[in-house]
Amino acid sequence: MAEAADFQGTTPSPARRRLRRTAAVLTTAPLLAGLLQLTVGSTAQAAAPASAKAASGSRTVAVSLDSLSPAVPTEDDTLTVSGTVTNNGRQTITDARLDLLLGPELDTRSGIDDAAAGGEYTAGSDGTEIGDEYAEKLPELTPGVAERFSISVPVEDLDLGEAGVYQLGVALSGETSIQQWEQVLGFQRTFLPWQPGEADSTTRTTFLWPLISEPHMTARTGSNEKQTPVFLDDSLAGDLAPGGRLEQMVALGKELDVTWVIDPDLLASVDAMTESYEIQGEGGTTTPGRSQNVAKQWLAELQEAVEGKEIVALPFGDADLASLAHNGTKVTGSLSHLKEATEVAARTVETIIHVKPSTDFAWPVNGAVDPSIVKVATSAGADKVIARSDSLEETSGLTYTPSAPRPIGGGTTAVVADARLSTAFQGDLATASAGTLTVQRFLAQHLALNLQTDKQRSIVVAPQRTPTISQAHTMAQAIAALQGSPWNETQTLTDTAAAKPDPEATTEVPSASRYPASLRRRELPRAAFEQIAVTQEKLDNFTVILSDESRVVTPFGRAMNREMSTSWRGHKVAGQNFRDGVEGYLDDIAQQVSLIEKSETKLSGRSATIPVTVQNNLVQGVDHLVLRLTSTSPNRLEIGGEAYDEQAVAVSGGHSQSVKFTTSANANGKVTVIAQLFTEDGRPYGSPVTFDVRVTEFTATVMLVIGGGVLLLVLAGFRMYTQRKRAAARDAEEDGPEETTESAEGPVNPDGPDGRLTEETGTSEESDARSRAGEPQQPSDPTPDTAAENTDPSGTGERVDR
Repeated sequence: MAEAADFQGTTPSPARRRLRRTAAVLTTAPLLAGLLQLTVGSTAQAAAPASAKAASGSRTVAVSLDSLSPAVPTEDDTLTVSGTVTNNGRQTITDARLDLLLGPELDTRSGIDDAAAGGEYTAGSDGTEIGDEYAEKLPELTPGVAERFSISVPVEDLDLGEAGVYQLGVALSGETSIQQWEQVLGFQRTFLPWQPGEADSTTRTTFLWPLISEPHMTARTGSNEKQTPVFLDDSLAGDLAPGGRLEQMVALGKELDVTWVIDPDLLASVDAMTESYEIQGEGGTTTPGRSQNVAKQWLAELQEAVEGKEIVALPFGDADLASLAHNGTKVTGSLSHLKEATEVAARTVETIIHVKPSTDFAWPVNGAVDPSIVKVATSAGADKVIARSDSLEETSGLTYTPSAPRPIGGGTTAVVADARLSTAFQGDLATASAGTLTVQRFLAQHLALNLQTDKQRSIVVAPQRTPTISQAHTMAQAIAALQGSPWNETQTLTDTAAAKPDPEATTEVPSASRYPASLRRRELPRAAFEQIAVTQEKLDNFTVILSDESRVVTPFGRAMNREMSTSWRGHKVAGQNFRDGVEGYLDDIAQQVSLIEKSETKLSGRSATIPVTVQNNLVQGVDHLVLRLTSTSPNRLEIGGEAYDEQAVAVSGGHSQSVKFTTSANANGKVTVIAQLFTEDGRPYGSPVTFDVRVTEFTATVMLVIGGGVLLLVLAGFRMYTQRKRAAARDAEEDGPEETTESAEGPVNPDGPDGRLTEETGTSEESDARSRAGEPQQPSDPTPDTAAENTDPSGTGERVDR
């Protein structure tokens, strides 16, 4: 060990030599500083006001560790550390050099946290130089200029001792024109996990690989047979394309031994993109989507990636279990939506990627649980809840991290993920340096956990639901390094849940008061679940009249699952807009079945029929509707002999139906009539149509006037008939015997002697017959172009005029 003492007559160890060099530097530094002050004191004092941002300790130079290879070294390896150094000061740094410093062994997990959060370089506690031969010299470091470096050291020269986590530092030292003595101006810490040979015990690790996205599909579909889906936007295509987030998640996960955690809604959305789909635009317009090939390729790659791997399916849409438990359980129907989402999850995954998933696990946001969350999580059939150790905290006083499975009562198992390992990949990891530091810290924490005890334990790592591309790459690097380490074994989530629990581990679920306030503030409000309930009620009222309700139930059912998604946390406006869009579209299509407005109707006489038209602009037929016509003043106007009458209605898709009601008037005047559609179970459907009926009863005087008019018309017609007959007779007399069509010798041949046809004149009886048949009496009389009006009710095949 580096701390071993030197004995008389022996050669000091490398660690001891490094310690002596550091002590010498610390001893002589003050003396050198005093001498320099004597020679350049006046100059430094004069320059002090102008050098407020001059070299000021170990943060003057930014040291970035872009690579540390191998992440888990063995005795025969050569450790290579590379990166960049950037002078953030205003003075040029001269005589600069980069050294690797090996720090003390960190034997606790909290010690690793403290070192990672450490500030500026501290002489002694941050380790000693490995050796002059491994230092890299930089004659000059100009302000604002980044210089690359790479230092390689044989692992055997590090003089590492027993298995453990060691702090490793990179220090840049040099001097400036203001501070003309050697000092550490830049420093960066990281960790070196060291496990020589086989470990005494191994840790079985389950790493969850989440394949989750925000909702993309709307409830809207096309009116064609395939019901072309409509997407909110085309952002999913970008995520699926090469280099996109979801494409990278699949490509990286394919090479890892992980448990896939998938939201079936994502698979359903991508599957819908493999055929025709539309993208929602402004004002209800849509444009065709064109990423079918991208979607097909992604699904093919996913099927290949998950082959032989464990898949856990979340409820469809990734329901927010905590929001449902805290704000939704008192809203009727909320839990039934969760059950539906769970039931459809396995079917969706198996249909699309042909792998049967497990639906036994529930995963609340950040693994935070309380009794109500556990109750809701298990209400849909899951009997295992993925929690996290910063929620289900250890209170039994154990000196080590217990295994993940914890029986929490009622046949439910809490699978507790390790908080430090699960949160290791959060934050901005876009730079190579951030990724390298995160990987080394993750490995250090895992090795420190393994060294806590000789007991073999099962550990779960549950990262954030939607890692960024850089976070996913860092996760993949860490998993690959861990799965190649000698102290780790990989295990599926199902096997971890079935592992023997630690009898001393805490099994008490924290109370609701201990649920993090930061998470509670981001939950879906009760109003969201109330709006979902209203939408469901409208859907139920609509589907009972449809001939094919599946065209509506499926898209709206899945849309309501999406309304409960965890993706809306922290996106209040977007979530509200999505819910409004679903409800608004349902209102629009329900209004396609409606009554046509009527103007004032006049009734002359004591009885008549009133037509009311039902219009169906849907592509499918509607049935199970009842049209009720109600008189607001039955003393004046009765409908069907009562205050109201009802008739069943069935209308084909794209047609209208005219329903006629018999009315009887008891008095003159205006009566308001209300037409309203009802479902067969008595619920009003759509808006009523109100119109006025004006009743005018015929009097005796009116009847006499009408009768006189009819008599005059008859007499006029008779006079015209007799006049035409007499005129025809006179014409026959003036023409003489040649025009007679009959002689004493019999009828004359109509073909005359000159070969011409003779004109025949029909009898008045034939003319009357043609008149009665509606034939034209004169060549100038036009033929009627419309048929006589049919007063019978129209059938369901009556086409709507547009």
